[in-house]
Amino acid sequence: MPEIDPRRSEDIDLRMPGSARPRVLLEDTLGIGDLSRMTGVPVRTIRFYCDEGLIDSIRSTGGHRRFDPATVERLGLVRRLRGLGLGLTSIRHVLRGERSVGEVVAAERAALDVRLADLAWRRASLRAVEEAGPAERAARLELLAAVERGPAARDVVVDFWRRAMLAPISGEMFAAFVAMAVPEPPIEPTPPQVVAYAELAALAADRSLTRRLLERARVNIELISDEEALMSGVGEACALAEPLVLAGERPREGPELDRFVAAHASVRGRGDTPEFRRRLLADVAHDREPWMRRYWRLVTEVSGEVVTLGSTHLWLADSLERSLTPHRL
Repeated sequence: MPEIDPRRSEDIDLRMPGSARPRVLLEDTLGIGDLSRMTGVPVRTIRFYCDEGLIDSIRSTGGHRRFDPATVERLGLVRRLRGLGLGLTSIRHVLRGERSVGEVVAAERAALDVRLADLAWRRASLRAVEEAGPAERAARLELLAAVERGPAARDVVVDFWRRAMLAPISGEMFAAFVAMAVPEPPIEPTPPQVVAYAELAALAADRSLTRRLLERARVNIELISDEEALMSGVGEACALAEPLVLAGERPREGPELDRFVAAHASVRGRGDTPEFRRRLLADVAHDREPWMRRYWRLVTEVSGEVVTLGSTHLWLADSLERSLTPHRL
């Protein structure tokens, strides 16, 4: 910093690089002690802010820092933003006019939300291990240690479905499927929800299940002409079945099953016949396997939703079997 002769009443430029602060006279400047008393900011902190470039100062011939009176307001803003926990980089952006206070506060709040969610996940995980009986504690510890964060668990499950879908579909269609098939990690999870989500991630990480789905997908590519049309049609059938599943109705024939069969028949170039239904029942057999039923049960435990895409799809698949064996009670 340039030294200033306090005997001269010359103009002193206290502008920060890139700022447009007016020039002031030396006798109008403030000493660091005065600035501290006016703002309540300790002298050592003011020195630190000067060194970090948050506020400007000049040096008198005696080596003392002098400050533009406008620094009072500037330092007050810095103090308030620091009081909210904002970092120096964010504050610097505000002071330089690169971002508004609203923007940096929103960004800080979003980052805090992520940290709080991580802490809530960890807390629920610890409780889940703590509450486990001696016989199952080691297995639960291993299960939960493999998934340290909720978003990481969700990424594993999303990647599972991405790898399992060989047929080309749009990003929008895949995103819509994921929204229904992969629950968001709860913001305030309970221990059972954390355990259920960890089990979902473990299930999705099972390479043998992925291989089986891929084998089925390779067969379907040869049979199905338009995967998106099939997903859309099946989605309509699931929507029709939802109130029945919610009401606890047992699988049965009806317009919901007819729409389900029609969706499959259309993309295969076939008609709805008993023979086609028997073939279709074999094609959807993997959707009725125990591991798939377990997957959707875990989704229900995590999301808290009574009816899911999986539960309606399973209801339709079970209804298909019932339509071929009407004598069963």
